[in-house]
Amino acid sequence: MNFGMRFRRADAYAKSSACCWHAIETTPLDEIRRIQEDKLITQMTYLQANSEFYQKKLGAAGVRFDDVRTIEDLQKLPYTFKAEIRDSLAARKPFGLHLAAKPEDIIQMQASSGTTGSPSYVALTESDAAMWHEMSARCFFATGVRPGDMVLHAFSLAKGFVGGIPVMQGLQYMGAIDIPIGADGGADRLIRACADIRPRCVIGAPNFVLHLGEKAPEILGIPASQLGVERVIVGGEPGGGIPTVRRRIEELWGAKCTELLGGTDLGVTYWAECDEQSGMHMVNMDFIITELLDPDTGKILPFEDGTRGEMVYTAIGRQASPLLRFRSGDYIEVLGTSCSCGRTGPKIRCIGRTDDMLIVRGANVFPSAIHSLMNEMMPETNGVVRVVADFEGHTTQSALKVIVERGPHRPPSRDDELKNKIETRLRDALVFKADVRIVKPDTFEKPGAAKVALTLRKYPDLS
Repeated sequence: MNFGMRFRRADAYAKSSACCWHAIETTPLDEIRRIQEDKLITQMTYLQANSEFYQKKLGAAGVRFDDVRTIEDLQKLPYTFKAEIRDSLAARKPFGLHLAAKPEDIIQMQASSGTTGSPSYVALTESDAAMWHEMSARCFFATGVRPGDMVLHAFSLAKGFVGGIPVMQGLQYMGAIDIPIGADGGADRLIRACADIRPRCVIGAPNFVLHLGEKAPEILGIPASQLGVERVIVGGEPGGGIPTVRRRIEELWGAKCTELLGGTDLGVTYWAECDEQSGMHMVNMDFIITELLDPDTGKILPFEDGTRGEMVYTAIGRQASPLLRFRSGDYIEVLGTSCSCGRTGPKIRCIGRTDDMLIVRGANVFPSAIHSLMNEMMPETNGVVRVVADFEGHTTQSALKVIVERGPHRPPSRDDELKNKIETRLRDALVFKADVRIVKPDTFEKPGAAKVALTLRKYPDLS
């Protein structure tokens, strides 16, 4: 009896020894371009018939749907901003004016983490859900998960976050088995489950899996490196691409650490790092068209080594909550355009989010970059930092307040020396003036189910 969509892809186990999950990942870029443009034309026809949101948006811009036939033609279209999606959701609850499928065809909904405002609620048809599973499977496979693997789930399983149920669904689809504890279950339960089940993989936010590794000796009496984990997969926040954080995770777990990047608006995950650990590949080019925007000049940039810009995404093949030229806010650097793994998608690392960026006396400063430098200064610091943006907007002419936890074995009597050293390091590396305060280790709460917020909008009470 056929009950509809399968939980596990029928040929999942046949892919165990393949070089990648899907052939599209190693397809030459000129062939991928042809596939993308064919699907783009189909998507524009679908939106013309079904999307009230884009009918009005393109009409106001004086652009016709059939004006878009090539990837270059996308530049005729206006961008879609996150604020527009929020307004759309408020105007017609629950899925917004941009819903482009019939309500009876919706089978699932998800929510963003809401770290930059109210959560975005995203609708999925059966076709959309199947696409999400396929995109996730490609990413998990690239990062080292294989069919039959047990995977300890250390992302939050609550609040509708895509790191929860959709991650479980993607793992199940590819033939892996999700151990559904979740960060919400707490470090103790996760570490004990790891000892009981001995999964090959752990997946979660970098700061939290780092915390789990540090807690293992206290909880079990043995280091995490003795639990048999071979692969730690991280995403959801900066950290996995910071060399010192990655090294610390690998030392604690005795496992290779690879990174993912995605977002609720387009899917669970669509960028993934292979065994080379040299940046995250775009492995879903038949589902998403990517553009790289210079936010200062407004120009679209080529994907070339060393180029930096904001990622702009267009969904192709999406039904319920489609997006055209969506300004993601992810500010990335291209690390490479080829790889020994054979994947043809460009490799990137995420520097930070444009909506997190601060302008300090004219210098662009990402809190994640400060975090990276503080990790490089371990063990003088313990890597924990908070940036205090206690001013209107994102711009200040004053020194930026930065709070740093000293290393656990460093005496408080040397705080002035450490303060001066950090301020000099920040000035030399990131070209801004900081006012650093050194505080004791464990001043700030340890990572848990929620993402770590590096930026505070008011100075905390540290008394």
